Amino acid sequence: MPAFNKILIANRGEIACRVIRTAHALGYRSVAVYSAADADARHVQLADEAVCIGPAQVNQSYLKIDAIIAAAQQTGADAIHPGYGFLSENAEFARACEAAGIVFIGPTVEAIHLMGSKRLSKIAMLEAGVPCIPGYEGAGQDDETLTREAQRIGYPLMIKASAGGGGRGMRLVHEASELAAQLRTARSEAQNAFGSDELILERAVIQPRHVEIQVFGDQHGNIVYLGERDCSVQRRHQKVIEEAPCPVMTPELRQAMGEAAVKAAATVNYVGAGTVEFLLDASGTFYFLEMNTRLQVEHPVTELITGQDLVAWQIHVAEGQPLPLQQDDIRLTGHAIEVRLYAEDSARNFLPQTGAVLRWEPALLDGIRIDHGLVEGQAVTPFYDPMLAKVIAYGATRDEARRKLVRAVEDCVLLGVNGNQRFLANLLAHPQFAAGQATTAFIGEHFADDPSLSPQAPAAIELAAAAALLYQASALARAHQGGLSGWRNVGNAPLHLTLRHGEQKHAVELSVAASGTQPRFAAQVGEQRLDVQLLAADGRWATLVVDGVRRRLAYRLDGTQLWLYGHNGNLELHDVTHEPVAGQDAASSGTVKAPMDGAIVEVLVNEGDKVSKGQLLVVLEAMKMEHPLKAGVDGLIRRIQVTKGDQVKNRQLLVEVEAEV
Repeated sequence: MPAFNKILIANRGEIACRVIRTAHALGYRSVAVYSAADADARHVQLADEAVCIGPAQVNQSYLKIDAIIAAAQQTGADAIHPGYGFLSENAEFARACEAAGIVFIGPTVEAIHLMGSKRLSKIAMLEAGVPCIPGYEGAGQDDETLTREAQRIGYPLMIKASAGGGGRGMRLVHEASELAAQLRTARSEAQNAFGSDELILERAVIQPRHVEIQVFGDQHGNIVYLGERDCSVQRRHQKVIEEAPCPVMTPELRQAMGEAAVKAAATVNYVGAGTVEFLLDASGTFYFLEMNTRLQVEHPVTELITGQDLVAWQIHVAEGQPLPLQQDDIRLTGHAIEVRLYAEDSARNFLPQTGAVLRWEPALLDGIRIDHGLVEGQAVTPFYDPMLAKVIAYGATRDEARRKLVRAVEDCVLLGVNGNQRFLANLLAHPQFAAGQATTAFIGEHFADDPSLSPQAPAAIELAAAAALLYQASALARAHQGGLSGWRNVGNAPLHLTLRHGEQKHAVELSVAASGTQPRFAAQVGEQRLDVQLLAADGRWATLVVDGVRRRLAYRLDGTQLWLYGHNGNLELHDVTHEPVAGQDAASSGTVKAPMDGAIVEVLVNEGDKVSKGQLLVVLEAMKMEHPLKAGVDGLIRRIQVTKGDQVKNRQLLVEVEAEV
């Protein structure tokens, strides 16, 4: 029986923190690994020891097998937990651990190799009698073969990266004319994300539920399933909401899917935590999708309804212990729902966000669990997935869990970078989701017009509060410099402030009714007039009474720049009252700037080329996804300031297009 005392976590972010928590609770020592970009990250601070394994780029750090093995040997770690993502489903990494005499807390090399390939695993499942979606999983990967097979399967169809997951390398193709372009993009994403451009094709199952079964095996031949998770609410094939149990599950269907999942795991003598994913159609028919040979992002919902610590199970199984429970001992109680908090702007087509986390206060509520890897002041960089945290709610009923989760999502304070809280809260509150009727088509069919998906102007109350905070900060600064707090030499004339939010400017007229430590104002915002009293402001929280209602707002003020935690989450405002009036930029300049920090993976035009509005010019890769940048006008390419491989900063000038007159 293998024994170990110190566990190296070959990962970062919330999952590294999650594994460290259980490792410490069980009495193990922990080792973190980190890139140069993560030197001050939370998982580094939580671990007993930490080793830098390379630069920020994942292929030079978190994907560098020899550096991780060397870190384990240097610190005396005798086991490695891979978390999820990165090397968690890499058979070569598991083999390297074995060769170094280090216990890999996961399945066997053979299981990872087979199930890590959508193509090979599907062949194995067909042979084992597990129901599968019709498609093509052959070895021929040339365009001619894939085009011929696509014609045989019929449209719509799905292209999937054989080695992939998380929506990368996955494309829905509606008709034959789209196939060539979608194959190119899928191959590129798959190669960049997984080091393999092998693809499979499958018939598209329209409006299914995405239901997965948590399985667990030990070294003694025991395999159990711990219920299911419904992961149907997805965007770009990435899970947004996960819950357990599935709202439409019956005992009979659960048993059938559970037994199919165990059969799938048994084909490779599976050991450790694994997830068998299925598509479930409206008739109750289910199809094998893939098997993930690791712990899932959404494992907390299973933990909450079973009362089990799945990371502890992983560690015990890796030590050679039998499973803690047999199938008949597993009970499902209550309901749990999880959402993923991302650094992204849902109002700008979910553009990933980079920058400093100026404020982070997770909601501390009964029945709420928050797994995160955040510390205030850290940078959200373009090198990694933009997921920051997971917010999970548990309740006796589904609606209780849902209601708790809405509040928790709204109460998590994140300032400095935009998060997707409003998007998540609105999803959870939507009648279709509340009724348990969401399928994988839910967001596209029922949520396309939600306010969280388009830019929203700051509310009048937010602008009035911002003006009051800026005024008080200015008054206090004058007092500290020896002036008179709140004194103005123009009597009771109102102050006229201009606050910029994004590219839009908003006027606020502020009349000071009473100055001092708790000033009172009359604020005019457009047609709306508000009575505002600022009771307290300590640099983190402001207490105000607005039109007779007392409330607290989280904020951060730095000179003329103010961040408020408002109805839509992070609200960044700039006081531009005293800025000189700038000349208007030439209309239709055609300037193309980077929408975020990232790397240029393709430049598709040359200087002097004639281009049309909407034509693809540059492809930017950030946070493991490709982002196409297109021409905004018809015209000529006058200047290209980047080449393939360049690292660029947010708003950096990339291409200039001279508009046609």
